[in-house]
Amino acid sequence: MPPNTTASSGQQPGKSGRKKGRKARLFVLVLVLAIIGGLVYGAYWSISTVRASFPQTKGSITLEGLSGPVDVKRDGYGIPQVYASSDEDLFMAQGYVQAQDRFYEMDVRRHMTSGRLSEMFGKGQVKNDEFLRTLGWDRVAKKEYDSTLSASTKKYLQAYAKGVNAYLKDKDGKDISLEYAALGFTNDYKPQEWTPVDSVSWLKAMAWDLRGNMQDEIDRALMTGRLGHKQIDDLYPQYPYSRNAAIVQEGQYDALTRTFQQNGTASGGGTSTGTTTGTSTGSGASALQSQLSGLYNVLDGVPAAVGVNGNGIGSNSWVVAGKYTITGKPLLANDPHLAASLPSVWYQMGLHCRTVSSKCQYDVTGYTFAGMPGVVIGHNQDIGWGMTNSGVDVTDLYLEKLSGGGYLYDGKVLPFSSREETINVAGGASKKIVVRTTNNGPLLSDRDDELVKVGKKATVDTAAPDRGDGYGIALKWTALEAGTSMDAVFAMDKATGWSDFRAAAELFDVPSQNLVYADTDNHIGYTLPGRIPKRAEGVDGSIPAPGWDSKYAWTGYIDQDELPYEFDPKRGYIVTANQAVVDKDSYPYTLTTDWGYGTRSQRITDLIKQKIGGGGKISTDDMRQMQLDNSSEIAKLLVPKLLKIDIADKDVREAQKLLEGWDYTQDADSAAAAYFNSVWRNILKLSFGNKLPKELRVKGQCLWVDPVNTTGPVDDTKKVRECGQRDADQAQPDGGDRWFEVVRKLMDDQNSDWWTTPASGARDGADHNRDDLFKRALIDARWELTAKLGKDIDTWSWGRLHRLFLKNQTMGTDGPSFLKYILNRGPWRLGGGEAAVDATGWNAAGGYGVVWVPSMRMVVNLADLDKSKWINLTGASGHAFSAHYTDQTGEWVKGELLDWSFSDKAVEGESSDSLVLKP
Repeated sequence: MPPNTTASSGQQPGKSGRKKGRKARLFVLVLVLAIIGGLVYGAYWSISTVRASFPQTKGSITLEGLSGPVDVKRDGYGIPQVYASSDEDLFMAQGYVQAQDRFYEMDVRRHMTSGRLSEMFGKGQVKNDEFLRTLGWDRVAKKEYDSTLSASTKKYLQAYAKGVNAYLKDKDGKDISLEYAALGFTNDYKPQEWTPVDSVSWLKAMAWDLRGNMQDEIDRALMTGRLGHKQIDDLYPQYPYSRNAAIVQEGQYDALTRTFQQNGTASGGGTSTGTTTGTSTGSGASALQSQLSGLYNVLDGVPAAVGVNGNGIGSNSWVVAGKYTITGKPLLANDPHLAASLPSVWYQMGLHCRTVSSKCQYDVTGYTFAGMPGVVIGHNQDIGWGMTNSGVDVTDLYLEKLSGGGYLYDGKVLPFSSREETINVAGGASKKIVVRTTNNGPLLSDRDDELVKVGKKATVDTAAPDRGDGYGIALKWTALEAGTSMDAVFAMDKATGWSDFRAAAELFDVPSQNLVYADTDNHIGYTLPGRIPKRAEGVDGSIPAPGWDSKYAWTGYIDQDELPYEFDPKRGYIVTANQAVVDKDSYPYTLTTDWGYGTRSQRITDLIKQKIGGGGKISTDDMRQMQLDNSSEIAKLLVPKLLKIDIADKDVREAQKLLEGWDYTQDADSAAAAYFNSVWRNILKLSFGNKLPKELRVKGQCLWVDPVNTTGPVDDTKKVRECGQRDADQAQPDGGDRWFEVVRKLMDDQNSDWWTTPASGARDGADHNRDDLFKRALIDARWELTAKLGKDIDTWSWGRLHRLFLKNQTMGTDGPSFLKYILNRGPWRLGGGEAAVDATGWNAAGGYGVVWVPSMRMVVNLADLDKSKWINLTGASGHAFSAHYTDQTGEWVKGELLDWSFSDKAVEGESSDSLVLKP
């Protein structure tokens, strides 16, 4: 039975303020400049400084290093289309233009990827830098640049860097961005030249945020402190293959298919879900739990590159064959779901060779990252493509037995691979750290003193080695090996058909992504690329493994021709939305144990089937409207049950009646959506949240709980008070579609222990079954919304709870109000919701605020590329007072898409500014 818990008010003791303290120290210097800037230099800031960094977008500029003139045409939203006569000129101009709009963002990114944030922001970022230096992203990027990337890719990276540096030449910080003017009051930081490695490093940061199931791996281990194996299994149900279809249904696996069909299995592919770490229950499990909690604290402090990495976050992408479209050619849609940021993580642009030839090979448009050449998602003259995170498991945590100057492996002590790193700190003394690496990867536990202490006290079972100097935690991750993803970007950008695209995809080793494809020759396809590990039989990577035993080591990587793909499936469409890639019974390798649960993918599939049923055809606008579908799938399951609950209180009954006749849509103005989502949040809190260990609950949420390792009810006088330790946007239960599946499986068990809650002084008696708990949730939700929105339900709306704030990711996040006012925008009231197609995510444990969004939306029309549509979350510019800072946000909120010109004639017709870059 889940442990009995009773809610208690109060704040978390001890460590809860540590992270806030670090952030506060980071902005001491900003606070000073805010006072000075606000009181003394207000006029200067409002006119001279703001305008100084705005880019020149008309006339001409001489750029040393170009071989010929380059035209930069911008439309009314400031989106640039670049025209050149050579590849090098094209990418040099791309670097120049992106630096014009976004250099501060680029500079912060490269300091993050290289573990040098302290050079910009001072000692408050030292802990983050220590961890990032331990991962060594920039070292891997340099190795890629030196040894694995093609000569042409290096040439393009060099040209891009040359363009960025041409922009920086002879400019002071205040001439580049308002943020540098702010830093300049108390920090003598000056931007350095851009390097090719700075661009490559960004792919490592992207891979980190899209790394797969590492958080689930930590959470499962942390749950062992409060829950038994059966209860943890309840909270991680199997993927519902019979209800939510996998991506690949008619596809192939090339050589693997032959091997699988002949032998019934393929060597090296474990399919078990019963991996053990070698640690015992009791004090040993508690020690590992504390280690992993400390690791979570370190991970949580690392700035997100492209988004939070939690349950429920993902993306949508689907493609419909021409036989089902109005145009007779394919339509392809994509909307990646990432944390909201200002400026948007995406940068829209077109890269056009005036004449496509061997000298100038590109004619491509779409979305890229500021700081990186090429286009990541979009289309060229022949093909279009989109991406969603595959979620395959490419990380494993290993518990390491430390001994003196080394670590134990198969009965022998091996020496660490060590290096010393120096962290330079703005306004303070530099700090030296030592990074130690095992054969499994860098020792993350070295970055947290508490982890070292706990490792020395860890208790393990008799199969594990003696403690010695303690235990550590190492990270095995595919992205820490040199790869070729940068090659893949350029190869995809110039691919002319399916075979070219598949060859390009094979180079895209990290992060592993679902790639959907369509072309002007009326073909559609899907492929899963990536460097994906094979694990030994019986090992599935779902929980931390003992690093001292070679039987838990990776045995290699799945060959590229063994990975799933589809081409022109008979059903006429392909949907990817982070669901399972293949049915587990049809594929011999374990790609992950933690797929998304397919709620969004199945809803998209159902919408397509509804449209084409009876001979209907799908239009570009139909694709847009599907992206905006905000139907709540969990509401369809729960509302019929909730309406059967007998409610005596007239105010609660009044709220319950909102659900009568509700169509389950979560529009911003919907009172029913507001009330249902509050009921859902309270169901999760009562049935699961109050029974989870403190490491997974929200900071400041304190409960009186039974001591660990007790059986049966405990006298109230012997209960212990535990306070949550996790940030609100990462706590559990987050309400994602994993929790949809958890509740779905429990619905028919009226008397499950999960529905049982103890008595509380705040109400009469305990909940003993499902309907008791649902009744309590209906009541609690009524009074929660009364407190938040008022007693009059006619004034309630989902959008009042579910708001989007766009924040500058450095000074606008934790700085003083003066800078927040300058740099941040919002709020906007949004519809949509958790695991809806319109995935404006919120964390049910932490509140209703928007924590991730469709970071862009696009629909590619392969019949007429000029009739494709796109939009960004914010705007092209990173300059706070530019007209293009958030000029797309209003249309994004309304669900509109902008015209996406591609042909020379269409681009010319939309151009409002034209700049010539001259050699």
